[in-house]
Amino acid sequence: MTLEIRVASIGECMVELQRKPDGSITQAFGGDTFNTAAYLARLGAGLGPFVSYVTAIGDDPFSEDMSAFWNAQGVDDHLVLRRKGRRPGLYFIKTDPTGERRFFYWRGEAAARETFEGEGSDELLAALADFTSIYVSGISLAVLKPASRERLLTRLEELAKGGVNVDFDCNYRPLLWENAETTKAVYERITAFTHRLMLTVEELAAFGIEPTMEAGVARFSTSSKLEVVIKDGAGPCTIIHDGKVEVVPALKLDKVVDTTAAGDSFSAAYILGRSLGIAPAEAAHRAHVVAGAVVQHHGAIIPKDATPDVFASEIASRSSLISAAE
Repeated sequence: MTLEIRVASIGECMVELQRKPDGSITQAFGGDTFNTAAYLARLGAGLGPFVSYVTAIGDDPFSEDMSAFWNAQGVDDHLVLRRKGRRPGLYFIKTDPTGERRFFYWRGEAAARETFEGEGSDELLAALADFTSIYVSGISLAVLKPASRERLLTRLEELAKGGVNVDFDCNYRPLLWENAETTKAVYERITAFTHRLMLTVEELAAFGIEPTMEAGVARFSTSSKLEVVIKDGAGPCTIIHDGKVEVVPALKLDKVVDTTAAGDSFSAAYILGRSLGIAPAEAAHRAHVVAGAVVQHHGAIIPKDATPDVFASEIASRSSLISAAE
């Protein structure tokens, strides 16, 4: 096990608007892969700076505020491209009485759509070799223009063959894709070189698989190298790895306020747990703990002091090993 952990999270961060119960609207920043990057940085704060966000933003005030917000969350932005005359996308969250949310998007002029084409993109793709793990989602791929998507997929495959872990979270949003056939082709292509795959039971349909846990297990149990986590809402998740299938119960929660970023925070905890050498089932258990805390607060990024410190002992041990090696 290498002592170094360096994670690049690729995607799009957006301006977030959310209606509060009193009718007021708050403004923040969020996006699936940024949410995961933020929780990675927070959960692994004892490791020092190890998470970088990879995207493109504009030269407007919202982009500047967004970059400052990333830094405040402990996420490095040295691989973020700035596009003159462009701006970030925007989304509005509405939640129902059970905490379930609906998203409404405005992203036509978003700079992130052209992250891997144009000025600076060659250097950006080359820099991805500096990381031990690269996290990408279905939304990351869907929002990219086809040329950017193709360049990213080609580079990720090269890196995976060279030993870099590629973590793919399906996060399937049908409205973002050209059609179901394109989605299936892209998902199958990236899954062929992915190290860890995370998806929900419903997202099995994006692969053309019946959306049941049994069908998902049958499909992915045939792969000897792929590690798969299939989530089932508030139910147990199922992990397929090394020829084994393990079921990990979720936490029993009395109240759910907002499910925004539940999956993103789960992914962060699972990826960090596995990077720290924790076994899959235990990593999933701790991921459930983190996600359980997130859904009890409004918005994508909850207060730092409300985030469970689930890796304190492993990080302390790793720090001791690094000090001894020096």
